[in-house]
Amino acid sequence: MNTELLEALNILEKEKDISKETLLDAIENSLMNACKNHFGKTDNIKLVMDRETCDYQLYAEKTVVEEVEDKLEQISLDAAKEIDSKYEIGDVVHVPIESKAFGRIATQNAKNLILQKIREEERKVVYDQYFEKEKDIVTGIVQRYVGKNVSINLGKADAMLTENEQVKGEVFKPTERIKLYIVEVKNTTKGPKILVSRTHPELVKRLFESEVTEVKDGIVEIKSIAREAGSRTKIAVWSNDPDVDPVGACVGMNGARVNAIVNELRGEKIDIINWSDNPAILIENALSPAKVISVMADPDDKTASVIVPDYQLSLAIGKEGQNARLAARLTGYKIDIKSETQAIESGELPENYMELSEGVYEEEYEEPYEDAAEEEYAEDEDAAIEFEEVDTEE
Repeated sequence: MNTELLEALNILEKEKDISKETLLDAIENSLMNACKNHFGKTDNIKLVMDRETCDYQLYAEKTVVEEVEDKLEQISLDAAKEIDSKYEIGDVVHVPIESKAFGRIATQNAKNLILQKIREEERKVVYDQYFEKEKDIVTGIVQRYVGKNVSINLGKADAMLTENEQVKGEVFKPTERIKLYIVEVKNTTKGPKILVSRTHPELVKRLFESEVTEVKDGIVEIKSIAREAGSRTKIAVWSNDPDVDPVGACVGMNGARVNAIVNELRGEKIDIINWSDNPAILIENALSPAKVISVMADPDDKTASVIVPDYQLSLAIGKEGQNARLAARLTGYKIDIKSETQAIESGELPENYMELSEGVYEEEYEEPYEDAAEEEYAEDEDAAIEFEEVDTEE
């Protein structure tokens, strides 16, 4: 039994997760390659290896002849009889080859072949490991800044968080642990290239799956998601169980679940709304926290006209148009938002609408929002402002 070789293979298999069979194949190939370098050809050279004990035998098949013309493929009758007296002219003799007889160059080439195979298998193992995690989240350790990019250690491989995939304003410190979304894993000659992101909308979805049991189990579905990384995210959720409140499940007791995700995203605000197959109800929910008077949605053209109370217009539009923009992305509809006054002027509401509805909204929405909320969503009240759905997935 070749004890040393067997122990070395077991260690490599355990530490680098490379199968023993692959390593034995590499050794066989390297021995045959060494023979080719030493003798010039390997047509008549055979290798027999016991995969259990790692013992191997290397020999050349030589034909017994009276006069030797090719020393590699032929052997004289006298030389054959020294091995075994039963050999006659025309017989094939198995002549052992000692690997120790190989020259220095042949030996070095064989060594390099084995090392190259080990490196290739290492890269393949790492690639396979992270390819399985593609479109999922991982925890990485910040190593250093490389220009404006950040080098992240993911365990067995490093990834580069590029400037485009970083959330504006986020600053990382060395040894800090952060959650990342693996966008793509590419196999290159220098090893796997792992593309990670902190801005991808799917990062929020995966965080909810890891934090909310109902989402992980499929009881609550995240139907749609719209994100402006570092600022605000809107998600629409649906429950397959009538006894489970999807929004409440995602928020958690005293907001514990959603707050854990907000902390991971470093304060990014998250709006959770109920999904509806009725586009009008969905758009109304998506424009939350603004209250809506009416929604006229056209499923064919994917357009919607929304009317809100005058004092709710700035809230519906949001700061720099963010609330309406995210609502458009979330629903997939082009949304036209108008106030009551604008709707009356355009003829969408009757001229006496204000008189008919007098007192209704004031009573229902008396002091509806705190000053902080008004400031957060505040926007100049322009005329009719349209927001188109934008595809966030590249």
